[in-house]
Amino acid sequence: MEDDPEIEFSPYSGLVTDHGLTVTVNIFRFADSGDGWILEVVDSANTSTVWEDEFATDEEAFAEFKRAVEAEGILEFISAPKRDMH
Repeated sequence: MEDDPEIEFSPYSGLVTDHGLTVTVNIFRFADSGDGWILEVVDSANTSTVWEDEFATDEEAFAEFKRAVEAEGILEFISAPKRDMH
């Protein structure tokens, strides 16, 4: 049985609130792999947005998140609430 790879989280990971909306920013990489950093944003409904490209540094990943929020707004990362159909 293979062990799950160890994941290293960046200190830039955590909750970010903008205009009253909060998301979780996860910036991580697989420890000891030498691979780049992965950027994921998760909303309160546990909907995840993951960038396809990896980043050379965790600082670059966080800068890309901030750029995306400035350009598109944090609402871009919030899933629409589910509505009951009657």
